[in-house]
Amino acid sequence: MLKIWFTKENLTVTVLLLAVLFGVQFLAQAGIFTPFIMFVLIQSAIYIILTVSLNLVVGFTGQFSIGHAGFMALGAYASAIMTLNFNAPFIVSLLVGAIVAGIGGVIIGIPTLRLKGDYLAIATLGFAEIIRGVITNIDYLGGAYGLMGITQRTNWLWAFGCMLVTVMVIKNFVQSSHGRACISVRENEIAAEAMGINTTKYKVIAFTMGSFFAGIGGALLAHYITFIEPNAFNFLKSFDILVMVILGGQGSITGSVMGAVALTLVNAFLQSLAELRLVIYAIILILVMLFRPQGLLGSYELSFKLFQRKRGVNHGSHSADA
Repeated sequence: MLKIWFTKENLTVTVLLLAVLFGVQFLAQAGIFTPFIMFVLIQSAIYIILTVSLNLVVGFTGQFSIGHAGFMALGAYASAIMTLNFNAPFIVSLLVGAIVAGIGGVIIGIPTLRLKGDYLAIATLGFAEIIRGVITNIDYLGGAYGLMGITQRTNWLWAFGCMLVTVMVIKNFVQSSHGRACISVRENEIAAEAMGINTTKYKVIAFTMGSFFAGIGGALLAHYITFIEPNAFNFLKSFDILVMVILGGQGSITGSVMGAVALTLVNAFLQSLAELRLVIYAIILILVMLFRPQGLLGSYELSFKLFQRKRGVNHGSHSADA
């Protein structure tokens, strides 16, 4: 078991991640990284959580869901209420937000995951809008005005730490026998059922896990921007996250990371262009879809082995040419 964990690749990745975690923290405290750079980095980490969790549902399990913002809203409001009204520690509010979103995923997933394709997409979108409508009409949650005065507790260490946990958990789940069952559902649901796989069970598991981590993303965002309102979690937010999944590549965790970072950067650096921002944003997406319709990575994962294999192929071709 130890040999599996303490491989050269795992140790290298661990050292790199620790270097990024503490390196960014050091540069921020030294004043080298401006508040704008830290804003982009923390936003990127939060959107990676949201994108990887949606990719588990859409990319690995093949269920077309466009209601991710609804679960994000559940996590954001539940965690904000915990810190505002109950003075709960941040980690407790994060867990409460994630659990509430996960329960929401079970409640919504069981009836809707019997649907397929466009019908499932419409149903999940409808449920997300119901969640937003319910929040809008509850005065305890601030109604249409939202919740203000949330203490800013999300920082780089929290965002990056939660992102790492999310990616590691979903990566290990996908590589487990349960993850393989989810992939079989995506590839051919009828064949999977014929092989004795309980397809509804695995779809609900993937949906619940995706909702759970969407709740964490929402909770982190609420405690970073310190203000939340129902309209911040409308269907456009769901589409934003879905676009990140498709841009990075469905069925690729590292692709989701790249998609989330790329679109967060594009959005951040185009803020000053006002109306032109959406036009440039759309043109970039159209060009990517024209020349790379499977996404930046498709279903591949970025790894040292992939680079070594490509270097070996290039080296072999050069040797053959010689």
